[in-house]
Amino acid sequence: MSAAESPLGVLIVDDEPLARARLARQLQTIDGCQLLGEAADGESALQQLDSLDPDLLLLDIEMPGENGLQLAAQITARPNPPAIIFCTAHDEFALPAFAVAPSGYLLKPVSVEQLAQAIAQARRLSKPQRQALHTHTPQSEPPPASGRRQIKAVSRRGVQLLDVDDIRCFIAEDKYVIAHHSGGETLLDESLKELEAEFGERFVRVHRNAIVAQDYITGLQKTSDGYRVSLRGVPLEPAVSRRLLGRIKSLLSEMA
Repeated sequence: MSAAESPLGVLIVDDEPLARARLARQLQTIDGCQLLGEAADGESALQQLDSLDPDLLLLDIEMPGENGLQLAAQITARPNPPAIIFCTAHDEFALPAFAVAPSGYLLKPVSVEQLAQAIAQARRLSKPQRQALHTHTPQSEPPPASGRRQIKAVSRRGVQLLDVDDIRCFIAEDKYVIAHHSGGETLLDESLKELEAEFGERFVRVHRNAIVAQDYITGLQKTSDGYRVSLRGVPLEPAVSRRLLGRIKSLLSEMA
């Protein structure tokens, strides 16, 4: 954490004391986090939300009374809501959780590495920016033509948020698409056609099964089986089809 960056105030909401204690211990090892308080149910969480004004909630879903999804819906409807990371033992809530746009969705037992990564992602958006993501009115500005800033992917580890700016390419394999980024590979349940339509200003098609980020293209390589495009930060070199080769050469000339 830089000297100019204030600590991230965190409120833990979970009806299980052992789960709260585990998260509290993990927070102590994550730089830039400050535990403000703990709550065992929704009513107590709302009271502490008003008194403590946390930047982030680590929120369980299954709790007595109002569950975490209902509580999150209330919280995100408020002005300047905190970020929310769901910490739950059940993966079946992932899709309903999308409705309240959490910053993360982690499956118990949560590892400190997963928690640190989710908190780092949540920290990137200010409270006003998060409020803008939850505001959907007829007068709201449409999303930028370049598409989302992050893509959500559901896996056994929970919900992973990928920064689009960090993705080098999308490769279609069978019924799925794989996003290649600085942290490795992530399976997406989105079609290449949909991703190209949304991110066409930043990504360019090089093959029927691949679109690549223009900002990461470093060159074009001639190989025994045709041409491949080199990308900064990943070893993968997607093939370039003959039909699209001229377009890619023109793009590289413009970038030179």
